[in-house]
Amino acid sequence: MAKHSIPKNGAKIGWANGRLQVPDNPIIPFFPGDGTGPDIWRATQVVLDAAVDKAYKGKKRIAWMEVYAGLTALKNYDKDTVLPQETLDAFRDYRVGIKGPLTTPAGQFKFVCLDCAAELNERPAKCPKCASEWITPRFRSVNVALRQKLDLYACVRPVRWFTGVPCPVKAPQKLDIVIFRENTEDIYAGIEFEQGTPGAKKVYDFLTREMGKKIPFPDSGIGIKPISITGTKRLVRMAIRYALDHKRPSVTIVHKGNIQKFTEGAFRDWGYEVARDEFRDQIVTETELWDKHNGKMPAGKVLIKDRIADQTFQQLLLRPDEYSVLATPNLNGDYLSDAAAAQVGGLGIAPGANIGDGVAIFEATHGTAPKYVGKDMVNPGSLILSGVMMLEHLGWREAADLVVKGLEATIQAKTVTYDLERQMDGARKLKTSEFGAAIAKNMGGVAVAA
Repeated sequence: MAKHSIPKNGAKIGWANGRLQVPDNPIIPFFPGDGTGPDIWRATQVVLDAAVDKAYKGKKRIAWMEVYAGLTALKNYDKDTVLPQETLDAFRDYRVGIKGPLTTPAGQFKFVCLDCAAELNERPAKCPKCASEWITPRFRSVNVALRQKLDLYACVRPVRWFTGVPCPVKAPQKLDIVIFRENTEDIYAGIEFEQGTPGAKKVYDFLTREMGKKIPFPDSGIGIKPISITGTKRLVRMAIRYALDHKRPSVTIVHKGNIQKFTEGAFRDWGYEVARDEFRDQIVTETELWDKHNGKMPAGKVLIKDRIADQTFQQLLLRPDEYSVLATPNLNGDYLSDAAAAQVGGLGIAPGANIGDGVAIFEATHGTAPKYVGKDMVNPGSLILSGVMMLEHLGWREAADLVVKGLEATIQAKTVTYDLERQMDGARKLKTSEFGAAIAKNMGGVAVAA
């Protein structure tokens, strides 16, 4: 039985010749998320609707359709369903969606409260934190499941500084990058064998006896790290196309190939292959730059280079303006995305998207912050800026630009949520809802009193 209601005043986004066909009233599936998700979603929807209305004077609008995942799915379907097929079908059929943060219980906890997201080792009759009776066994990451089941193979994370945001580095404006993180392979494929289980013993015996590989201790948990030609090339291909479309100067392939030669080293090699084979007239490799062009970059071309992962962390701090688009395997991209976001103010203003061929889901990049549930106080900036990415993906650039103007003006006026207010002299603290309303008011680019 269907749990979500299809808006009667909306239309499906189409797909033809590798491009979205966007009507003036697209149906966009969304779910607010768990924990503080409903608070940040309400503020985000206010901002996005205001931007679309202001940009297009009522000629365009979004028809929002709520779907369920995570804790809301457990409540609306049954206690074993965290990712309903109906939700997967909605994202696949309607092609563009947006979501708030989802609970991913930590490995050492056995149960989770559906109301406050408290993580518990025992299953009590009532949650000791909020007295809820909705306690369920922990589950694997719904975020990872969404990416894998919908083949959203690229996690795209733009990282840039907004004037006035407090941050720990001296020149945050020098960092302006877009990270393309492979989303379906690497250790996030989830192929693991728990220590002490028959499966772990079988894999251990096979590797040590038949393959001659040394594993120091037999009491090991074992994970498998697949990285493929297919997964690598489609990710790097998307990164290069983005750089060309957005006139970005370079794409850096980030890897740990000096140690993991047949996985991450292969990722580097296959990345160069797709660049040379499919974009030969539009790219120059770093070797070619010096061997053929004397270090002078030819006009209109994209530089393809590679860096070791640990070196990249250092260089993003010391020489951030030398980097533009990064293409990374899954784990490297996870670390780098959050570390880069910290340089410009943190995950509160870090947007993200999971994109495949014809389907894209935009999301908050932070967690559910259970201790702030229902308090209307957390920063909605991550989800709002993910909404900006969504508007750009739809081709609604005018509305996207208005949101950015409103956000910048609101921050520069020092009217911000608690996380930024406590770091800014003379700032005024706003609630989540008030911050969203202020952004909507300030879309002219000049701050209006909240």
